[in-house]
Amino acid sequence: MLQYEIKEHLGVIEESAGGWRTELNRIVWNGKTAKLDLRPWNEDHSKMGKGITLTEEAADALMKLLQNRR
Repeated sequence: MLQYEIKEHLGVIEESAGGWRTELNRIVWNGKTAKLDLRPWNEDHSKMGKGITLTEEAADALMKLLQNRR
């Protein structure tokens, strides 16, 4: 069974009409090191959608790519 613990809620990216919110969080998955995680969640975080999980290094690289788009 998948185990997770949201260590830090960093923000909401968007919210759907059905109440699901795409959030950026720092999450510990299965007792391992916390990683940045971007995915949709229901209101009480009991259900989640598909998302991506990034190490700090990968998140930094993504940030640089996004900043260079402008």
